Amino acid sequence: MILHRHERSDDSGISPTDHYCQAPLYSAKKRGKPGPKGPSKEVIDAIVAIKRRNPHFGCPRIAQQINLAFGLEIDKDIVRRILAKHYRPDPGSAGVSWLTFIGHTKDSLWSIDLFRCESILLKSHWVLVVMDQFTRRIIGFGVHAGDVDGLALCRMFNDAISKQGLPRYISSDNDPLFLYHRWLANLRILDIDEIKTVPHVPISHPFVERLIGSVRRELLAHIFFWTSNDLNGKLCDYQNYFNRHRGHSSLDGGTPEEIRGGSIADLGTYHWQSHCRGLFELPITA
Repeated sequence: MILHRHERSDDSGISPTDHYCQAPLYSAKKRGKPGPKGPSKEVIDAIVAIKRRNPHFGCPRIAQQINLAFGLEIDKDIVRRILAKHYRPDPGSAGVSWLTFIGHTKDSLWSIDLFRCESILLKSHWVLVVMDQFTRRIIGFGVHAGDVDGLALCRMFNDAISKQGLPRYISSDNDPLFLYHRWLANLRILDIDEIKTVPHVPISHPFVERLIGSVRRELLAHIFFWTSNDLNGKLCDYQNYFNRHRGHSSLDGGTPEEIRGGSIADLGTYHWQSHCRGLFELPITA
């Protein structure tokens, strides 16, 4: 920068004052060093083509196949960035189709999974969740305090489905608990075929995993429980709320046991109904 000095006289007789102004001599832009050259268009096209032809391939697998086929040295991070910018899945191609195909009718396919929670006394409790794949309906919960073995798992499952019929198939993950001899024998007696999900692929068991997340966020994060009976009672309250009153985005705002019928509440006169012992309040017709 350069400073220019200017003198100015006033008609009022005031002595001249000095004025300084600034004039730029050059642009303030700085040129950085050029970054590394990215993959060529041919490499990008090959990566996108592999993903389109093999939708279930992950980034590490695609990087391995590209390196093997073309003798390159790219890693999974490069593949991830390329797919994020250049790849868009075809409509209707996401997810696994066999679950939808098998569970196309009510009570044809049930999904089950386990999760653990702790009481106010810091005692571990295991919860078995059973849900209908087609209607997203909670079939029931089985609760057990302490470690789970084959006998306890069978009892939890029988408790969860005690007021329901039986499905043709059950979908479970690859948890070692589902390999107990008593569990497999129980399924044979009930004439239920067990379908295993794809290992290390959460999308192959999406609905029950999302249900467990909802139970944790909406219920267990806001309440305490003392014993397994206390927990079981609160889970039953949540089951009634979830199946009959809670709107579901996957069901276009409906409920698994669609009971709304013609009872539409009037915005001028309506009441509030409490659920889960005051944890939720929903509007109903007056």
